[in-house]
Amino acid sequence: MKKRGIGIGSTFYGTGYGNGFPDVSKAIVELSQEGEIVLYVGATEVGQGAKTILTQMAAEVLGVSVEDITLVCEDTSITPDAGTAAASRQTYNTGNAIKRACENLRDEMIKIAVKQLGLNSSIGVKVENKKVYLNIFPDKKVSFKEIANLQGEETLKTEGIFTAQTTKMDEETGQGAPYWPYTFSVYGVEVEVDTETGLVEITKAVCAQDVGKAINPKLIEGQIDGGFAMGLGYAIFEDLGLHNGEIKHNRFTNYLIPTALDVPDLDKIIIEAPETTAPYGAKGIGEPVMIAVAPAILNAIYNAVGVRITEIPITPERLLKAIKDNGKNKLEEGKI
Repeated sequence: MKKRGIGIGSTFYGTGYGNGFPDVSKAIVELSQEGEIVLYVGATEVGQGAKTILTQMAAEVLGVSVEDITLVCEDTSITPDAGTAAASRQTYNTGNAIKRACENLRDEMIKIAVKQLGLNSSIGVKVENKKVYLNIFPDKKVSFKEIANLQGEETLKTEGIFTAQTTKMDEETGQGAPYWPYTFSVYGVEVEVDTETGLVEITKAVCAQDVGKAINPKLIEGQIDGGFAMGLGYAIFEDLGLHNGEIKHNRFTNYLIPTALDVPDLDKIIIEAPETTAPYGAKGIGEPVMIAVAPAILNAIYNAVGVRITEIPITPERLLKAIKDNGKNKLEEGKI
C-alpha cells in the first residue's frame, strides 16, 4: 500500500565562525599599469559560485562589467587571507572586504581625477565605464588607463578588511550573540511511502529561503537545488554502513546517492529582506538550504504512516521495521 504525507522543516542559521572566534576577511584590488582592475582574494571556489558573486560586487562598486574584473584567488603567495569556504561566510564576510577595497580604490581614483582635471571638489564626480568624469560635464573625464599612467611604474592598490561581529556565549547561562547575521529557511515536501517495500519517494517539494538581497538569483536557485539534493541523500539514501568503526558501504554500488530521477521539481521562493551590515544586503546561503530538508522528509513520513523516525538515513529496512514495531505496539496497547 502506498500512503502520502506532507511535512515541513524550518531552520535559522547563523553565518560565519561565531562564538567570538575571529572571523576576518581581507581583499586587495589593483589598477594595473594597463588600466585594468585586478582583484586579489583568498576565497576558495568549491562550486558555490563565490568567484561569480564576489566579482559582481567589485564590478558594482567600480561601475564596470564583470568581464572587466580579473579575479586572482586561491594563491597564497599573492592573495590575502579571506578565511575558509565554510560556515556560509564568503558572500557576507569576503563580500564586505571586497566592497571596502573597491570603495577605497574608487576614492583614490577620484582624488587623482579631481587633481588632474583641475576640479575644486569631488562632488558630482562619477566612476563608470572605466573612466572618472564630472557628471554635469561628462567631457571632463580621465580614463582608468590615464590614471594608471600617472602612477609610473607603481600600481594603484588598495585593501579592504572586514571582521564579522560576534560575541562569545556565556558559559554559565548559555546566553550571548554568537552569530550575525542569521538567515532563515523553510522546506515543505510531499512523500509517497510504500508500506510493503519501505521505499520513500519525494513527489513534491518547495523551499522558501531568506537571502537578504538576491544579487544573482540564478546562483541562488542553483544553491537551493544542490542543497535539496544533498539533504535528500542525507535523509533517505546515504548510509555508510558503519559497524565497529568500519565503513561497510565503501563504494557507489552500496553507498547510494540521489540521481536526477530521485529529485522532484522544486519550487523555489526567494525571500528578500536586505541585511544592513551585508554587502548590498546579501547573506550567504550555502549550508542553510540543506539543513531543513531531512526534518521535512521525516515529518512527511510521520504524516503518511504515523511512525516517528529518529535515525537517518531512512533506509527501506529501517522504515519497514519501524512500521512493524509501531503496529505491534498499537496491537499490544489495544489501539488496533
